[in-house]
Amino acid sequence: MDIRIIVATHKKYRMPESDMYLPIQVGAEGKEDIGYERDDKGDNISYKNSTYSELTGMYYGWKNIDAKYIGLVHYRRYFASLDRRKSKDPFENVLTKDDAKKCLEEADIIVPNKRRYYIESLYSHYDHTLDGRHLRVAYKLIAKHYPEYIASCNRVYHRTWGYMFNMFITRKEIWDRYCEWLFDILRRMEPNIDLSQSSDFEARVYGRVSEILFNVWLDYNMRHGLSIKEVRCIHMEPVNWLNKGASFLKAKFIGKKYKESF
Repeated sequence: MDIRIIVATHKKYRMPESDMYLPIQVGAEGKEDIGYERDDKGDNISYKNSTYSELTGMYYGWKNIDAKYIGLVHYRRYFASLDRRKSKDPFENVLTKDDAKKCLEEADIIVPNKRRYYIESLYSHYDHTLDGRHLRVAYKLIAKHYPEYIASCNRVYHRTWGYMFNMFITRKEIWDRYCEWLFDILRRMEPNIDLSQSSDFEARVYGRVSEILFNVWLDYNMRHGLSIKEVRCIHMEPVNWLNKGASFLKAKFIGKKYKESF
């Protein structure tokens, strides 16, 4: 099975040994070469990385990678092996090619396990931590240009869980279909979002909005026959869950917006 999984990275980092994984330097335009494939070749939007984040790697895969199956993960976050036995070395616990084959024989698309917010909807969480106006702009554009998706948009905005991180693996034709839909919406959003006074952290709007839009696209297409397989995610570095949890509660109850990644 021909599978290429993009590992979006902006720096040199240890990578899985499997040839299924393809490290891509995202936001490579004007940057020093770090020895990986770069997202500033061919048809690309590498120059938008400051606002699109890992999506410049997704776009590169859409336009430049020829494979039967394609996916996206992050240099510090991967899908986990289906084998529950854990090694102390996290790179020995990542999804293998055999794992991916098995999942893709069962379903059309591999997605992360649901991330649950419990006391927040996807919309309210985004509004409390970042800026809900971004999602309202996306909603209006979907209503105008993709009205068949508006019921799914309503459902997703009100859910307390989602498939996050812009991580998935699927057939290339499904990937292409999603990218055509997503990047059209994001392109239409750009003239309606003022980022002139935003910090570098705040400016990563389109990468964040796309996490919600992925769920909108999934909801609609699952109702039209698309099947999914949920797979756990693993982190290559320790996560400070106490800090994340405290920031989540401060955003909801005292209106303290996120100012940095965790």
